[in-house]
Amino acid sequence: MRGQTNIILALVFAVFVAIFAVINVDPVQVNYLFGNGEAPLVLVILISVLMGGVITAAVGAVKLIRLQREIKTLTQENKRLKETLEGNPTETDAEDKQKPMENDQAQGDQE
Repeated sequence: MRGQTNIILALVFAVFVAIFAVINVDPVQVNYLFGNGEAPLVLVILISVLMGGVITAAVGAVKLIRLQREIKTLTQENKRLKETLEGNPTETDAEDKQKPMENDQAQGDQE
């Protein structure tokens, strides 16, 4: 249901922008980095909206990738902790238990 609402809102916004752009067809002066020129205002509006959408999508994609990595890490940690509670330690747990023993032996050798 939420996906349908987002699609409907996106379509309403797109129609609103299209109507607004078509109403504003006068040529305007556009200053570029290396000069200037004239372009129809409709193109300036549509390109600006398109660039805003691309930037928003890029930022959203980066955030999505970070969240997926975090979910993967937390899922692995959750699985490891469940196995520990069930009495089936993983290899990582066995290594963690050996490290304190090695540290104790090293400290005993120093004394």
